[in-house]
Amino acid sequence: MINLENKRIVVGITGGIAAYKTIELIRLLRKANAQVRVVLTPAAAEFVTPLTLQAISGNAVAQSLLDPQAELAMGHIELAKWADVVLIAPASADVIARLTVGMANDLLSTICLATSAPIFLAPAMNQQMYRQAITQQNLTALLSRGIQLIGPNSGEQACGDVGAGRMSEPSEIFTALCHHFTVQQDLLGIHVAITAGPTREAIDPVRYISNHSSGKMGFAIAEAFAKRGATVTLIAGPVNLTASPNIHRIDVTSAQEMWQTALESAVKNHIFIGCAAVADYRIADIADQKIKKSAEEMTLKLVKNPDIIADVAHLTEKRPFTIGFAAETQNVADYAKDKLTRKNLDMICANDVSGGQVFGQDHNALHLFWKNGEKALPQADKNTLAEALVSEIMARYRQ
Repeated sequence: MINLENKRIVVGITGGIAAYKTIELIRLLRKANAQVRVVLTPAAAEFVTPLTLQAISGNAVAQSLLDPQAELAMGHIELAKWADVVLIAPASADVIARLTVGMANDLLSTICLATSAPIFLAPAMNQQMYRQAITQQNLTALLSRGIQLIGPNSGEQACGDVGAGRMSEPSEIFTALCHHFTVQQDLLGIHVAITAGPTREAIDPVRYISNHSSGKMGFAIAEAFAKRGATVTLIAGPVNLTASPNIHRIDVTSAQEMWQTALESAVKNHIFIGCAAVADYRIADIADQKIKKSAEEMTLKLVKNPDIIADVAHLTEKRPFTIGFAAETQNVADYAKDKLTRKNLDMICANDVSGGQVFGQDHNALHLFWKNGEKALPQADKNTLAEALVSEIMARYRQ
């Protein structure tokens, strides 16, 4: 058993059937010698009792922001300062929304607003609630502020639905917390440039051609590098995502803008990762005014865009360790290996996007190839996958 000797963990429990799992999580934390203080929302108390949680945690359970006894010592501030980590498991859609807008209308949300400790959320909700655009926007906003997510998993839910939204298992949450306390800023001094998202190629002032890339994988890789202390430059196409303040973000629109920015950044960095889905072609002649609909057919002449990742990989001076991505719909391994050689890459990350899978989704799987080697990274949420990918990249880079 991993030793979490005297690590101080505030465990917040919100209303949801997954609350019963948190009892086992607290048992694991206590067995690892962590100190645990439980904060229970009124809705959570309908699923698990304060007496049970007190017995498991070894401490009185905090429930009310307006408890006169607790507030004699400013209890919410005391807990906020006491915590090495604040974990909310399960984290309902409601508490996620309230944290996003900075509300402090109960004890748990007030602690989150008052603490300087890292905050972890283990989301748990119906799959349709999890898929809602507003929930995804809320989670993205919280990630951009440094709040970390554990899960959720996919599978059968208490309501009978099947999909993403199941709270991660207690052992998975426990492992994530252990990782947090053991991971070091081992990439201090490493400079990384990453491209992410799509590009847009203008047809006229109103229209453009583009692709389905959401940018989520590239942003997740940037966050994973930054979390380990690397200096990160993120060259982002037009996406609805935010990045942590410690990441240097450069926004671009077209492939040519991304190409110029990438080449300028590549020579300043040790590692370059081309995760963006760059348009292969652009319009030869962009109309100055909106093209009016008249004829039954319209022909657009396309010219090839520069190959960003190949141009970086073929630099003769200050060439960075270069990783590309291959999103394929067939013969994934063969096409990826061909790109690895033809574009002079150090590593390529291949994924199968047939049937529209991956784009815009929160989960992915990758197959990595390098000279005389390969490794499959199984399907996981993109943040977890990014962390595994960073470890593999650094292993190859250090060789």
